[in-house]
Amino acid sequence: MWKWTIGAALSLSALTAHSAPAQAGYRAGDAFEIRRDIESKQETGEGSSGSSTDRDVIMERVVGTNQAGVVLEYDLTKDTTPDDRARQWQLPARVLKPPRGPLQLLNRPELEARAKAWLKSAGLTQAACGQWYFTWNAFRIDCDPQSAVDTIEGFDLGPDDLSDGASYKDSKAINPAPLKRKAANAAGDVFFVEMAVDPDAVRQDQAEADVVVATIMRKPLTREAALHARAAEDVSGTIAITFETDPVGHVRRQTKVTTLHIKGRDGQIETRTTTETLERRLVSRGSA
Repeated sequence: MWKWTIGAALSLSALTAHSAPAQAGYRAGDAFEIRRDIESKQETGEGSSGSSTDRDVIMERVVGTNQAGVVLEYDLTKDTTPDDRARQWQLPARVLKPPRGPLQLLNRPELEARAKAWLKSAGLTQAACGQWYFTWNAFRIDCDPQSAVDTIEGFDLGPDDLSDGASYKDSKAINPAPLKRKAANAAGDVFFVEMAVDPDAVRQDQAEADVVVATIMRKPLTREAALHARAAEDVSGTIAITFETDPVGHVRRQTKVTTLHIKGRDGQIETRTTTETLERRLVSRGSA
């Protein structure tokens, strides 16, 4: 399920106790399925093209709410095989989702124990942590419990307090842009935002992918050298996101279309279009 493919893509803070929209509509025991579909297309000026698709699914359960936020538990689907579950030690993970700020991991000791057990079962030591390997795809051995939060954030549909005109910024955008309400009805609202991509962020992703490839091929390449080689590329593009909410304001569907135009040293232009769709579906309702 978790594919650490090359070029893909994820501290505790003090909280002020107060009620916020993040708690609205959450009920202990509610269970959701979150599905992520990614479609990527590449085209070059020479006429060549390629495409790929990927799908991942994660389960979300509402444990409860309090003044600090919403306690959520994320896990693999019921049809996950025992072998796959053993490999994916990061889940289940329990987190606190505050009204503002990052997710906070609540079951770190449990994850630390699982990570150690996984390394032992795989015949690996702590020295393997952080290393890249290649089988049928590239993957990194991650032993940090905080990586569970990175995984969960990859399924984050967006904030629960969207409003017309509010500022929104994607991590790969150079500047924020205002949200625009495109539709409003009893079923929920639809918001849209478009931002320009941050060329430096794209170059950094490209450079990191180059270093991974070099590591797998056992070729020396530092991150600084990779960034220097990518610095000559002319990068532009947009990030367009549509949010569809439910009646209480939670985002039930997010569609992000990232379009990149990369002009290399040879003058050739490569266009990459990535469409990522996240959809959250109620599976079962908890007791009132």
